[in-house]
Amino acid sequence: MFKILIAEDDNELRQLFKSVLVKNGYNVKSVGDGMDALTEIKDNYYDLLISDVMMPRLDGYELVRILRENNIKIPVMMITAKDKFDDMQLGFLVGSDEYMIKPINLNEMVIRVAALLRRAQIINERKVILGNTILEYDTFTVNFDGESIVLPLKEFQVLYKLASFPGKIFTRQQLMVDIWGYDSDSDMHTVDVHIERLRKKLKNNVDFEIVTMRGIGYKVVKK
Repeated sequence: MFKILIAEDDNELRQLFKSVLVKNGYNVKSVGDGMDALTEIKDNYYDLLISDVMMPRLDGYELVRILRENNIKIPVMMITAKDKFDDMQLGFLVGSDEYMIKPINLNEMVIRVAALLRRAQIINERKVILGNTILEYDTFTVNFDGESIVLPLKEFQVLYKLASFPGKIFTRQQLMVDIWGYDSDSDMHTVDVHIERLRKKLKNNVDFEIVTMRGIGYKVVKK
């Protein structure tokens, strides 16, 4: 049974989220602020964190930033009343995996939780399968249609990131931070160059394509 931690300072919402997830078969623990969530995650194993943004003592952005800086890779769904693009972008940049805006549709939350947990399992297995295409992280290999292509590290990491979340848009800045790191001297054009190289090498692939979201970034779409 998957274990989920909820960090939400609104007691009514916290209990509502917990009740819904428990009814859907999850083992759920809830806390009232980011500091307690951090302690829980350091002391216990959880498959997923659902975190509010505005919380006392330690907000959701800072909580996720600390987790990622300490190489704690728990999937994070951020829930907030902040509905501006910059707020959502910041949530992804600090390391969250999903973002929902209040008021929350509970049925949608359950669907997104299930999808996020499936994605996490894929990443833990270090293998992504899209149709007949298999991406193997340990060898940086893409296998499709009887062909096996070994990619350079950065190219593979970009493709693996996009392919792990089909349909999800990643900004150029997200990809730069996730693949090259905060302190990289490379600029955003580096991402574009790697995408073009991937497209050329995978031009015969019939399972997916890398789509440009003009002015934003990229996503992988199943054909």
